[in-house]
Amino acid sequence: MADPRIRQIKIKTGVLRRLAKEEASYKTEAKQQEEKIEQLKADAADTYLIKQHLASLQETIMMIPDSRRRMTVAHADLTHLLEAEEELSESTEYQEAKSVLDSIKLEA
Repeated sequence: MADPRIRQIKIKTGVLRRLAKEEASYKTEAKQQEEKIEQLKADAADTYLIKQHLASLQETIMMIPDSRRRMTVAHADLTHLLEAEEELSESTEYQEAKSVLDSIKLEA
């Protein structure tokens, strides 16, 4: 793996994977927090506790668009890199990067 282009493909693929996991994690966390808040409301918990959970939920929700933006940039970077380095299309790193790009859908 002496070719620095392959190394760049590998790095950008890893970044895209990490950002996709991060976004999924934020979405999961937001869902869990919503469920927790509903449970607290159903149990007639302390108002202060509910407000704290709501503030935490808002922080998590605010992170989702930022995570999406960074993932979109990483997706575009990897796409452009693969287009520029098509002669490496036989390498396993290139194939793996192509697979990751195909598996991550960027809906508007």
